[in-house]
Amino acid sequence: MDIDTMKQLIKKYEPGHAAFVTRADIAERYYRNETDILFRDQPKDKEKEEADNPLRNADNRIPRNFHGLIVNQKASYAFTAPPLFDVGSTVSNKRITETLGDEYAKNCMKLCVNAANTSIGWAHYWQGDNGFEWAVVPSEQIIPVFDRSLKRRLIGLMRVYPDIDDATGDNYTVYEYWTDAECQAFRRRTGDELDLLTYYDMFIDPESGEMVADYRHDFGEVPFIPFYNNNIHTDDLRNIKPLIDVYDKVYSGFINDLDDIQELIFVLSGYGGEDLNGFLSDLKKYKTIKVDGDEGGAVSTLNIEIPIEARNSVLDATRKAIFEQGQGFDPQPENFGNQSGEALKFMYSLLEMKTGLMETEFRLGFARLVRAICKALGIQCGTIIQTWTRTCIKNDTEQAQICKDSVGIVSKKTILKNHPLVEDTDEELKQIEKEEKEAQEKADLYSGAFVNSGENGGGKDGNAKGNPKNSENQDNPGGD
Repeated sequence: MDIDTMKQLIKKYEPGHAAFVTRADIAERYYRNETDILFRDQPKDKEKEEADNPLRNADNRIPRNFHGLIVNQKASYAFTAPPLFDVGSTVSNKRITETLGDEYAKNCMKLCVNAANTSIGWAHYWQGDNGFEWAVVPSEQIIPVFDRSLKRRLIGLMRVYPDIDDATGDNYTVYEYWTDAECQAFRRRTGDELDLLTYYDMFIDPESGEMVADYRHDFGEVPFIPFYNNNIHTDDLRNIKPLIDVYDKVYSGFINDLDDIQELIFVLSGYGGEDLNGFLSDLKKYKTIKVDGDEGGAVSTLNIEIPIEARNSVLDATRKAIFEQGQGFDPQPENFGNQSGEALKFMYSLLEMKTGLMETEFRLGFARLVRAICKALGIQCGTIIQTWTRTCIKNDTEQAQICKDSVGIVSKKTILKNHPLVEDTDEELKQIEKEEKEAQEKADLYSGAFVNSGENGGGKDGNAKGNPKNSENQDNPGGD
């Protein structure tokens, strides 16, 4: 691809991508508990405002990380135990697991969080020095190019990210454009016009060893995989951001009222002291104050009531709406207790619904990733069976009782698979077989000891039973 064509692509796709980056930055900021309450404008003339309203001095800004909580709930619920893959061969399954690597579970979490914050997560794979490798790419760096078919096939992808030139220290913006056959790299100095775009030699030519601006691969497709957050390709913040802002505003305003407004205000008439400090000092030290009786001096108090019940009602209603709209699980202690298994499942119903929509989209992405691994390893890959496991609070006593009552009805493997104390079913079956074998050996040894004792005889009883002649002599001592 020549530079002029690349410039046209940048002009076409980069402006629209800016809006996506803005929304993603806001969602990631809320995920870090940096909500809008922290960035609201300061009063232009604070001294004038304090003079006009001296009771309003406090400026508490207290964010609540509802978005981060709900996103982490989904990520933990779906990927604490990451999906397992079966291509029909135990050996092939093991090779796929080894290729996914030790960071597989962590990458699943990152994909889920990225998708929840930006509406889509991206995984990139390549052929490295250690064979097939893959990683999660920040969604803000990706500008996809799809065809116009109903399948929306990915025909190109632009990766945009900042970089620093080690030689000059200048800041650059790097553009990588990937197709189904190659990648070409371009860059321009930050702040320069697009016309100053140049090729960027960032790849090593395997034959000559020189730095070049293009890289060829043999994957036969663009080596980037999308993982959509849901069926309508939206993020998880959109539905709850207004509610979070309301909660932060009401809660922070309530704390400001507590700081600004004293519950007890002294009203002085004809006070005989010089200043208010003397009044407070006398009240604290002597428990009395001096007033001028000739001028009708008196002291009274004024109580200011803060509408706590109304604020609490608003906060409770807003909190409930946040978890309903965000389809999360409200972890308030009063929601728990000695709940049955079915009751706990009902409490997870909204989270399960949201996670199910995400799982449908993620299954497609993981299938593509596993097929890319199989192609790189030379493994025959037909149908891929994916096993997803949810991680949630369960009633272990009830689950264990169900397993106990199922003995003789279903297989031992099925019972162990659903038992709350068993983590690895195959290892548990091996351990049970080992213990049964050891118990059988002990039983055989124990029964063998009695058999040997009966055959060899023992004591006087053995001699009498084995020597009848001696018995006759005892009956007729005189004999022949």
